[in-house]
Amino acid sequence: MSNILSMILAGGEGTRLHPLTTIRAKPAVPFGGSYRIIDFVLSNFVNSGLMKIYVLTQFKSHSLMRHLRQGWRFSGPSSTFIDPIPAQMQTGKKWYEGTADAIYQNLNLIYDEEPDTVCVFGGDHIYKMDVHQMVKFHGKKKAELTVAAIPVPIADAHHFGVIEVDEDWRMIGFKEKPKTDPKTIPGNPGHVLASMGNYVFNTDPLIKHLIDDAKNPDSSHDFGKDIISKMYPNGDVYVYDFAQNTVDGAEEREHGYWRDVGTLEAYWEANMDLVGVDPVFNLYNLRWPVRTFNPPLPPAKFVHFSDLRTGHAINSVVSPGCIVSGSLVEKSVLGYNVRVHSFSHVSQSVIMDDVDIGRDARISKAIIDKDVVIPAGTRIGYDLEEDRKKYFVSPSGIVVIPKGAKIE
Repeated sequence: MSNILSMILAGGEGTRLHPLTTIRAKPAVPFGGSYRIIDFVLSNFVNSGLMKIYVLTQFKSHSLMRHLRQGWRFSGPSSTFIDPIPAQMQTGKKWYEGTADAIYQNLNLIYDEEPDTVCVFGGDHIYKMDVHQMVKFHGKKKAELTVAAIPVPIADAHHFGVIEVDEDWRMIGFKEKPKTDPKTIPGNPGHVLASMGNYVFNTDPLIKHLIDDAKNPDSSHDFGKDIISKMYPNGDVYVYDFAQNTVDGAEEREHGYWRDVGTLEAYWEANMDLVGVDPVFNLYNLRWPVRTFNPPLPPAKFVHFSDLRTGHAINSVVSPGCIVSGSLVEKSVLGYNVRVHSFSHVSQSVIMDDVDIGRDARISKAIIDKDVVIPAGTRIGYDLEEDRKKYFVSPSGIVVIPKGAKIE
């Protein structure tokens, strides 16, 4: 395990999550009340015992860097670390031009650590994974590259790299984001086998292919389009079935849970997966904790209990510092330090930190970013035509209010 280096790609713009990514990188977007998206992949590595981690950042990285500094600093042996690495332009005055180029521009880190194996994972998905099980599979197959994969509906195939495998899970076909006629899973015509964007490489082949790719002026310098497509015909690329991965304490219903929260709809739905009596994605498994920065805040409080007003939350996640005062919160996620004043009703919504919701407000199916004050009597999510005149409304009707917006 000591000879494994992990590199997390956390520099994405996340344009499809606008306006939540107007001021921050996608991995820094708050999720589940108390977390950031980046916390899930980092928790997976730490819980798996893989403690040599570089986090490669780029766009709008300040929020992400601050979170890593506050919540992910180790004080153990020097051989364990989580180091954020801003784009350093080691190979010239240019930003990362693709996922493969991001690793290529930081080959000096690999040379310095001299690992036998390099894990390259994305930093913007919601899931739990024992990464060591994938590394063990990689070694057993004597693979040069192992790609983690999961079935997704055929309608979503154009968002993913679509994989074909033989009976031994060797990759025999790959097409990046096919627009037409994606190859479906045999016996399951409604789904394709999709790359999760998580890779385990042997170090020498990784370095060789990155250097060759950097010399190719026609390359897009992307792992899917360029590196995997070049490597799999040689027969040394295998596919790891994520559905077989298990983590300590997980319920059967959680096996195979993985969400690409790259759109507002997917982000909202993944948050809603947390709030049920038996949640599809369980944050309360203490044997596989999701770690994060916890600010010094008091416990959540629910006040007033009368026929006229009662402060209560049902099927909801409520973070420390919140006060639900004589109001109803249902099927919602509340971040830190949210105030919900009397006679208000919040339903099917994601409310981020330091939001103040005035008396008699009504909020339904909304995402409200940090530091927003909702005036008394405001209605959000009940008349989408009116909402579109004042707010951002997603294609499916989710009302999104950006950080610090002034609501009148």
